Amino acid sequence: MSASIIGWAHTSFGKKEESIEEMVVAVAREALAHARIDAADVDEIYLGHYNAGFSPQDFTASLVLQADPALRFKPTTRVENACATGSAAVHQAAKSIAAKAARVVLVVGVEQMTRTPGSEIGANLLKASYLPEDGQTPAGFAGVFGKIAGAYFQRHGDQSDALARIAAKNHRNGVENPYAQMRKDFGFEFCRNESEKNPYVAGPLKRTDCSLVSDGAAALVLADLDTAMASDRAVLLRSLAHAQDFLPMSKRDILAFEGCSVAWRQALDKARLTLDDLSFVETHDCFTIAELIEYEAMGLTKPGEGARAILEGWTEKTGKLPVNPSGGLKAKGHPIGATGVSMHALTAMQVCGEAPAGMQIKNATLGGVFNMGGAAVANYVSVLERIR
Repeated sequence: MSASIIGWAHTSFGKKEESIEEMVVAVAREALAHARIDAADVDEIYLGHYNAGFSPQDFTASLVLQADPALRFKPTTRVENACATGSAAVHQAAKSIAAKAARVVLVVGVEQMTRTPGSEIGANLLKASYLPEDGQTPAGFAGVFGKIAGAYFQRHGDQSDALARIAAKNHRNGVENPYAQMRKDFGFEFCRNESEKNPYVAGPLKRTDCSLVSDGAAALVLADLDTAMASDRAVLLRSLAHAQDFLPMSKRDILAFEGCSVAWRQALDKARLTLDDLSFVETHDCFTIAELIEYEAMGLTKPGEGARAILEGWTEKTGKLPVNPSGGLKAKGHPIGATGVSMHALTAMQVCGEAPAGMQIKNATLGGVFNMGGAAVANYVSVLERIR
């Protein structure tokens, strides 16, 4: 690819008082300032916003224009692909640059979920599943992944220790992330054991196995190589891959996350790299069982052996492939439209050596991003490398 990230912005995630409009405007302005790009020099804009009923304002693309009068009349498009909405927007921006249709593209991701009544949140999230099969699933989307976890346990044995280790790792990492919604180290024992504060939610998944309902926004400025090499920093999107799978889980082996495997293989092949070349990965841990299966799908372990990666410390910040040094969706929060943009921003920070001190991976040079929509339906992989 020829697109590079030259600037970014990121709100904290959590329950925000600001409106969607206010969050979008704030991160758009901040990202342009960070990139030292005038609004007049932006050629195109993409907004990642899932919505699905969370916001009454459903036509949101033009909200970005309110960040600066000079953005008026710029081509602006809202992008949506379930929980991978943010990465879909990033990939579309990169394609515009690769096609030479744009030189500078502004990407914003946003979601506001906490103003929705609890009874409606599950119904909104369940819209990312195949409703004829899963529309009546108890506990909503958590119930879908509860079924996946139960099936995985049946095939490969009880993995409760591994899931608790993943949750504990990501919460511990989140302590060092100033953008994270939950900055608390719960420890393995709390995550492992059922309690009044950590009840079962769906199947074998407890509260600590589930990502958080969040508000937040993030933004990126992408530029072509000539512009990027004249900027303060340039993080090349060295390779991108997107593999879309069937929506019904009945049409595939849901425990294989085959679309994830295809996207990783394509991205690494395009970059002429192996997984061993990466310094770290930010992966889509909407539920801890997802991160466990993703270890296998990305090729870190053989199928059915994902537990080894966490139980033997491979994915800790000091391990051979740190996974989710940001705390992941589990601790950082998961405002759906913002998530993929956030993952790219935090990965760019890492390879630039600009991540918060406790979060920074030492000598990080290559970072991988995996963002997933639905249950391994929309699968996006990016490989990022600093070139300036």
